Amino acid sequence: MAYKVLVVDDSSFFRRRVTDILNKDPQLEVIDVAINGQEAVDKAISLKPDVITMDIEMPVLNGIAAVKQIMAKSPTAILMFSSLTHQGAKSTLEALEAGALDFLPKKFSEIAQNSDEAGSLLRQRVAQLAKKRGITKRGLSSSPPPRVNRTLSNQIAFNTRKSLAATETKNTEANSVKPKTSAFNKSSGKMYKLLAIGTSTGGPVALQKILTQLPQDFPLPIIMVQHMPATFTYAFASRLNSLCKIEVKEAFDGDVLKAGHAYLAPGGRQMVITGTENAPKIKIIDDNSAKITFKPSVDVSFGSAAKVFAGNVLGVILTGMGADGREGSRMLKARGATIWAQDEQTCVVYGMPQAVTAAGISQLSLPLESISNAILKEVKHG
Repeated sequence: MAYKVLVVDDSSFFRRRVTDILNKDPQLEVIDVAINGQEAVDKAISLKPDVITMDIEMPVLNGIAAVKQIMAKSPTAILMFSSLTHQGAKSTLEALEAGALDFLPKKFSEIAQNSDEAGSLLRQRVAQLAKKRGITKRGLSSSPPPRVNRTLSNQIAFNTRKSLAATETKNTEANSVKPKTSAFNKSSGKMYKLLAIGTSTGGPVALQKILTQLPQDFPLPIIMVQHMPATFTYAFASRLNSLCKIEVKEAFDGDVLKAGHAYLAPGGRQMVITGTENAPKIKIIDDNSAKITFKPSVDVSFGSAAKVFAGNVLGVILTGMGADGREGSRMLKARGATIWAQDEQTCVVYGMPQAVTAAGISQLSLPLESISNAILKEVKHG
């Protein structure tokens, strides 16, 4: 039986286009459309679709408000369509906080070189969300009260194409190992110099839940790789900085890694760790290589961390599609680092964590709500 999809947009042209693209996949069926947010809420309740594609700017009730009501009344997997602007990024992050699970740029030319590639990506993302069972409201629970946002450096221009292809389409489930979720009992006693986190689909909510629980005097620097366009990484880092006790910023070339600071890899470029273990720095490089699908790439950042910090790294792979992070984690583990993965039940997409787990790289699978406390115990904070 095909997964049921509700398409929501005030543009008749876009509704038809999305419907035609999705209906080309036999496992997907667009059962209806809605022209505004209120109609989306009503049809979500009455039709109970498996997935909803949602525009943000709509009459009567906008997409963000519609997501909030749907998640309160009839929780459903929702994919947002967003513009690649600073305001579009802020609105999309609000929708993700309200409960949406994923997003794609509304202009398909911004995610693919041609319409066939864009259509394939859209179908893939919708199908992945449809397979996520037991959707509940994923909006963030009480976050710390906002504080005054600090001045950040100017936004890096988004100057490379968002390449999302081969590795995102790999399905590793067939031969995977599905371990039981592990309980974190006590610290391993290792000494660490860096916390490294990699994630993709579902990552913004997961990162926010983890980072808002870390104290201001967290003893390690943190690097984070989240698959996002440049406008989104800047807005996301700014948002995290306003909510977290630690300092959070989009990483810039020449940044010196400091304890209690988190550095988010900029979209469209690669974040590389250079220097020495006692004087580590960040290098941001342009990457037009067709060999590396993701920009930023977890593999690239984790691999560079292995060269500088050897085994003194705690690496965490969170929810995300594909297998980015597996080879970088393999390099870290070969140097003696510790690798953890988010468990399947709490992932939006169990792809990246599954890849490191199935390869025997991760030592522990943890539910999202336990990860921050486990990190604090492992690094012996306090």
